[in-house]
Amino acid sequence: MPRLLLLLPATTYRAEAFLAAARRLNLDVTVASDGATILKAQRPTDFLYLNFRDPDEASRAVVSIARQSPIDAVIGVDEPTTVLAAHLSVALNLPHNDVASVSAARNKHLMRQLLRRHHVPVPNFAVFPHTAAPASLVGQIAFPCVVKPLILSASCGVIRADNPAEFDAAFRRVSALLTALGLTVLDEAGHLILVEDFVPGREVALEGLLTAGTLRVLALFDKPDPLDGPFFEETIYITPSRLPDRTQQAIAACAQSAARALGLREGPVHGEFRINDGGVWVVELAARSIGGQCSRTVHFAADLSLEELILRHALRLPLPSLERAAGAAGVMMVPIPSRGALQEVRGQDDARRVSGIEALTITATPGEELVPLPEGTRYLGFLVARGATPDAVESALREAHRRLTVVLRAESAGARPLPPPARPGVVTF
Repeated sequence: MPRLLLLLPATTYRAEAFLAAARRLNLDVTVASDGATILKAQRPTDFLYLNFRDPDEASRAVVSIARQSPIDAVIGVDEPTTVLAAHLSVALNLPHNDVASVSAARNKHLMRQLLRRHHVPVPNFAVFPHTAAPASLVGQIAFPCVVKPLILSASCGVIRADNPAEFDAAFRRVSALLTALGLTVLDEAGHLILVEDFVPGREVALEGLLTAGTLRVLALFDKPDPLDGPFFEETIYITPSRLPDRTQQAIAACAQSAARALGLREGPVHGEFRINDGGVWVVELAARSIGGQCSRTVHFAADLSLEELILRHALRLPLPSLERAAGAAGVMMVPIPSRGALQEVRGQDDARRVSGIEALTITATPGEELVPLPEGTRYLGFLVARGATPDAVESALREAHRRLTVVLRAESAGARPLPPPARPGVVTF
């Protein structure tokens, strides 16, 4: 029976989907994590603590275990763990992406340097120390621009600035976030901030699988909400895309060129692209699958989930047909409307009754302090819908979201209750 080493951060949304796929394939699974997790209590003999920040230490531990129980594949479910997975695969002599390639896909500056070197379209960019005085940098950038950390995801810390005053505020805000998250101490890239030209246009997401360097597009997602700033909160993904076939082919070609430029050859990739009159521009290309619970929208006609496909590919097991299931699917990453302690989310049953809604999961817990973008690092939850057409799916997601009301307790003590707003809404106490 093949053995899988699954690298799961303590806070990941992805655990159950990958474990369910492993059960379907009848795999032996060792879960490795960097902190406390409920999986340890559920599977005590298959749990391994690893220091995710020390690849050499982690490699020694895994090699020692593999001498007793051989490991056939290592899977990382997010960007930090994909880098560690590449290190561990080298130590175990398993097929893998080059460590430098996966590291470049995680670091926005290294990625853009490689893409530019290989003539893959990226906006003009520069990096600066997070301690720099913003006023001293204005002559080196163009407006509008986007200020962002090098190593965070889900639009955390990403801010548009249209003039020097906005740039000053945005740069200081990102610097403060890096310090607050401890990244200036924990990671070399946490000392730097990327500033790049704002690229107008529509944004899409691509889910793909690389085999010996050749990309197979698994899904292309429209993002129907405009992402023009000042923050870039992603909400709705819809597949299949409604873009013309010629445009979709251009996006796929750009993704293939980007993977080649980074040196990625095996496994899942998740890309973000902008399309305008100048062509297709790369925003990101990560060496991982789509995050959160969004993978539930990528389902194949052979009753194959995205996670099962990834595991089959890593273990070199036969792949059934990769034709997608009929119809359209979509997900809404339910946004956090404002800062405050979560009391409850009203209207959940009402939202689930919307035709086409397949699931609503509130991942935030009562009493948890919620922080919206750009400082926030998570979502309130996820809505998943299916329907005959992309338009029907989008309508279902928007209607279900309209029926939700988020009840928060504000940070300031003694705030008086506010009357319930029109849904979707927020009640703050």
